[in-house]
Amino acid sequence: MTGPLATLKVVEFAGLGPAPLAGQLLADLGADVIVIDRASGPVDPTDVNRRGKRSIALNLKSKAGHATAQKLIGTCDIVIEGFRPGVMERLNLGPNDCPDTVIYGRMTGWGQSGPLAQIAGHDITYLATTGALSMMGPADGPPEPPMNLVADYGGGTMFLLYGLLAAVIERGVSGKGQVVDAAMIDGVSAMMGLLHGMIAQGIWHPERGTNWLDGGAPFYRCYTCADGRHVAVGALEPQFYALLLDGLGLQQADLPDQNDRRSWPAMQERFEAILKTRSRDAWAATFAGTDACVAPVLTLDEAAAQPHLAQRGVYVAPGDVRQAAPAPRFGRSTSRTPTLPGAPGADADAILSEMGVDADARAQLRAEGALS
Repeated sequence: MTGPLATLKVVEFAGLGPAPLAGQLLADLGADVIVIDRASGPVDPTDVNRRGKRSIALNLKSKAGHATAQKLIGTCDIVIEGFRPGVMERLNLGPNDCPDTVIYGRMTGWGQSGPLAQIAGHDITYLATTGALSMMGPADGPPEPPMNLVADYGGGTMFLLYGLLAAVIERGVSGKGQVVDAAMIDGVSAMMGLLHGMIAQGIWHPERGTNWLDGGAPFYRCYTCADGRHVAVGALEPQFYALLLDGLGLQQADLPDQNDRRSWPAMQERFEAILKTRSRDAWAATFAGTDACVAPVLTLDEAAAQPHLAQRGVYVAPGDVRQAAPAPRFGRSTSRTPTLPGAPGADADAILSEMGVDADARAQLRAEGALS
């Protein structure tokens, strides 16, 4: 095993969304991630979040299955679970049932406490409740969710990982584990620091589509080109804005100040008219190699072949399933090369053998229905 996290052992209870991605990212960096599945099953080559992990399927309602799960947890550094508060306690597999050296990661939308802790939700629910969703989308329509990237994975997975690795560092001082309560509402709110600052300065308006970063500024939005495809313009800084104007054939001296909000609607119309005169790729060629921050809006297929991404190997395709290569990159450590995910339950014998469970005892576990 290689990677900067090769010394970590993680037990992940099978679930959906941000918790499996957290386990995948830890595995990418070398951690030994063992998934406790509910039942064995066939390989699913499209289950990217399972790559690099091992699996054992346990019947947690059986006495022997439960005992096996407890023993496995006793060998690990980190536990990851993404269920509603109280579920793991009812299974007698909560933090108080673990050794005090275990770091126990809990991934939820609402957190472990509060009046909504037991209520269902999704990415869009947490974005709406934190106020973030109110700032996304066009001025003349309802808010638009940014897929499930912001709450599930930005405010969820990334803050869970941040908390887990912080707890690993702290354990090196105290010798003790602790609970990491990662709530998407907390993570999303934490990511909005810049916006709260801009609101406090009076430079962010509450109306959608009237600000620097929400499509209101003519120099930070997407435009339709002659072929119906799009370019993304992000020329925020004055020096980049000057290069944008130059590429569009405009003279800065003949135009309003860049940050004159009153002129933004008219400037947007002017940019739209110019950008509709040529194809997306023609504009990409015009701005190629400049700091104008103009980029063609690529499809996923196009992104995989984009020269810069291709040269860095951003995408890989084990089993012809396109997916991202491990990130970030390290100067000395080598992350795990992505391979096809394993089947649920497929590693039971190897995992149990490592725990000191011999072949006869494994057969007995199967006979008792402890292995699913």
